[in-house]
Amino acid sequence: MFKNSKMEFWFVVGSQHLYGEEALAEVRRDSQEIVDELNRSGNLPYEIVFKSLATSADEIKKIMKEVNYRDEVAGVITWMHTFSPAKMWIAGTKLLQKPLLHLATQFNENIPWKKIDMDYMNLHQSAHGDREYGFINARLNKNNKVIVGYWKDKNIQREVSDWMKVAVGYMASQDIKVARFGDNMRNVAVTEGDKIEAQIQFGWTVDYFAVGDLVAEINKVSESEIDKTYKEFEELYILDPGENDPAYYEKQVKEQIRMEIALRTFLDRGNYNAFCTNFEDLYGMKQLPGLAVQRLNAEGYGFAGEGDWKTAALDRMLKVMTNNTRTGFMEDYTYELQSGNEKVLGAHMLEVDPTFASDRPKVVVKPLGIGDKEDPARLIFNGSTGKGVAVSMLDLGSNYRLIINELTAVEPDEDMPNLPVAKMVWKPEPNFLDGVRAWIYAGGGHHTVVSLDLTVEQVYDWSRMVGLETIVIDKETKLRDIIEKTTK
Repeated sequence: MFKNSKMEFWFVVGSQHLYGEEALAEVRRDSQEIVDELNRSGNLPYEIVFKSLATSADEIKKIMKEVNYRDEVAGVITWMHTFSPAKMWIAGTKLLQKPLLHLATQFNENIPWKKIDMDYMNLHQSAHGDREYGFINARLNKNNKVIVGYWKDKNIQREVSDWMKVAVGYMASQDIKVARFGDNMRNVAVTEGDKIEAQIQFGWTVDYFAVGDLVAEINKVSESEIDKTYKEFEELYILDPGENDPAYYEKQVKEQIRMEIALRTFLDRGNYNAFCTNFEDLYGMKQLPGLAVQRLNAEGYGFAGEGDWKTAALDRMLKVMTNNTRTGFMEDYTYELQSGNEKVLGAHMLEVDPTFASDRPKVVVKPLGIGDKEDPARLIFNGSTGKGVAVSMLDLGSNYRLIINELTAVEPDEDMPNLPVAKMVWKPEPNFLDGVRAWIYAGGGHHTVVSLDLTVEQVYDWSRMVGLETIVIDKETKLRDIIEKTTK
């Protein structure tokens, strides 16, 4: 089962010696109280550690160096309790190689109007300190996150929580390894990309393997391993032979289990956490992997079809951000174009991610009109509903571009008893016509990662962390703005 690594975030508070030791002691007490209460709130996915009250350039530089080399530290949260001269933050901030959140808050929510004096003003002057500190981050082009508001407010805590998930995804991105079984699908343009640049910019390692390498692993799988897994299916899924002979049905399902075990063994041995396949390259395989891929998706492995390693890596990273909930590889397949009721039907040949399932998946064996192989088994289910995003990455030759489209997943208008794949239906923002046109103008691919547990803001925050050109298509989008931004 998928589990994120245990990570933590360091809380570093800015001040200076000008205010005296008594004032600094109070700053420490306030800072520790904030950290303790945030951790006790139950609203944050990861622990915050009060690391230091920073009052000198040497101290800040030492902290940031340690952050870089501590694997369990996913990022830094800074707070300017008082006025912290920003020159002393330059050296340390330049060294920092992990996500940075500037929490612009104050210890007290309200101004004590009748009692306020200069001592209070000097001690509680985040409004002053935030601007000094914000300037230096802007000057350094740090692309840090800024959250403003009272730290006890549940909405502010939600924003911090959202950012933490993105920061952990950023850290996981540096360790993403994609195994490519076969090359990209012949004559498909959007799946291509510069692997070296992807490793430099995003941290993704992409390695090629011949399909024969996987076939050799498939041939090693024992019947006892297969039987054990098949037995588990009876509790997890609805086994539906349909019109198939029961013996034939079991044989085809077990072939997918054989591939699943082989894939997992191969990937784990090489520390790969994402992979891609191509139905044009199946030499030595009896079926196109369908159920096998879906089972690995459910465990948290990233995936994309047609050799699309970019989307496979993106899938893995967004799964980490959501802790592998309602997030997976998707493809826009066909449209409902009734005026006022337009929507997208998303699916794929076989490999729709089970984390989307809104009902108990059914295991079926049906013919597949491509790949020229045996009828593959796959999981069929209806997708979940709710707000979410569709995300696509493309290589423009000169740079990578990320496209984020806000969407609402909805129930289908009717059942689809003759469609032998899992599916999902959604409406893109700002509306169907402009959403689809904006996507096409921006060069968006047919492969996406859809998530119903991430927001546009979260994916956009990651894009800023890695300096990635990003097009956002949401409720506020104007089509002409997209055209002007993407036409050069």
